[in-house]
Order: sequence, then structure tokens, then C-alpha cells
Amino acid sequence: PPAHSHSDWIGPPDKHSNLRPIIFYVPPEESALERRLREARQEAQASNQRFWARHNRAFRQEKEEFIYSRLKAKGLEMRDESGQKATLNAEEMADFYKDFLSKNLKKHLQYNRDWYKHNFRITFLMGQVALMRALRWLRRRKKNVEQ
Repeated sequence: PPAHSHSDWIGPPDKHSNLRPIIFYVPPEESALERRLREARQEAQASNQRFWARHNRAFRQEKEEFIYSRLKAKGLEMRDESGQKATLNAEEMADFYKDFLSKNLKKHLQYNRDWYKHNFRITFLMGQVALMRALRWLRRRKKNVEQ
């Protein structure tokens, strides 16, 4: 982002996780509490990037293996005679999706727990930062009225 920017910047989707990374704005006079909030957000983003990159890699690999095994069982190749990639019908792919989700249920449940923990922490810190900023504003306003 340009040096004069005063907001977060959102990048293009990551090719592995499909999540859009955020470049967080760091104010020049960031308080310790604001820094904790920014770092909590960065930590949550990094955790999400890692999970979805691993998940998507496993999904693609297992999907290719599933398709290959089903085509092989039918006596077909990965590419048809015209060079097009061979595919399975929706019902066959539904079997894969169901199995993949069932096999990864515990990982998804753990991810959801971690996601909620990150978001509760971020929300709590956001509340503290908002309160701190409101009190700072009130003090400045009171000081200006007294002058």
C-alpha cells in the first residue's frame, strides 16, 4: 500500500488457501492495546491461511486420486481420445465429497473452535480499543472546553 494510506489493504486471493490476505495498517502512534488487536488479527489470518492451504491441497490430491481410481476401475484413462481430461458424473463425485467431509470432520470441528476463539479475542480487544478511543476523545473534548 502507498505510504499515505490510513487503512488496511486486501490483496488478491492466495493461490493455495483462496483467502484474500490483508496488509494491516499500522498507525504511527499505535498504542499497546491497538498493537495487541492488530497482532491478534494477524495471527487469526495466518492461522486461517495455514488451515485452508493444507485443507485445499489435501482436497485436490484426494480428489485426483479418487477420480483416477474410479476411472481405472472402469478401464478408462485420465484423458479421453481427444485429450480432454476425463470426468466423473455428479453422483460419483458426491460420494467423494461425502467421504472427504466425513473423514475431515474432526479437523473442521477443531478449526471452528479455533476460529471462534480468535474471533472472541478480537471482538473483546476491539471493544477495549473502542472504549479507550472514546475516553481519549472525551478527555480531549473536556480539555478543549476548559481552555
